[in-house]
Amino acid sequence: MSATTDHPPLRIVPYRVPAVRLALKPASTSKGLLDGAWWPRSRDLTAELSTLAEVLDPLWGRITRIAVNPTHWPVIPRMVPVNGHVVKIGWFTRELDPHKILLLSYTAGRWDLLVVPPETSPPAAARLMAAASAGTGPETTASALMAAEQALHGSSVADRDQDSEGPGTTQETWENEGGPAPYPAAVALSAPLSPRQRP
Repeated sequence: MSATTDHPPLRIVPYRVPAVRLALKPASTSKGLLDGAWWPRSRDLTAELSTLAEVLDPLWGRITRIAVNPTHWPVIPRMVPVNGHVVKIGWFTRELDPHKILLLSYTAGRWDLLVVPPETSPPAAARLMAAASAGTGPETTASALMAAEQALHGSSVADRDQDSEGPGTTQETWENEGGPAPYPAAVALSAPLSPRQRP
């Protein structure tokens, strides 16, 4: 009796960059102003939000709404497809920090993420993501983190048009489902973590 020792040939699989660059605070951390950081690959909000919500849905519960500040996004979609359902997108100019994104889930709560600009250098992005997802240290806003990075490391954060809001940026509500579009332009995933409830 003879044994066969033939094995299928080895196949080289190209390395794929992770779809979402995301860092989240540990679940045991006390409530704060930010729950972590997200570093999108582009300013194509439709593609970027779909990818982000697909990753967060299983971790945080079904994402139902997302709010952004239109200052740094050229086009704000009214909704994006995510895991077989639709997530509504809203926008706020005065109420929402321009460097933050807000995600809502009816079942699990609310999360606030620092948005690291896509054109940020990798070292600066790593520092920002670590600061936003740290479970210790003083709580700070998304814009304060961006300003501190700019002050400490100069031009490593590309953040043009920070103070411009563009025309037509009046306060909008969820009922408008994101208002008219387009607007003028302005992760390595950490271990799965439980969401933190917010009042």
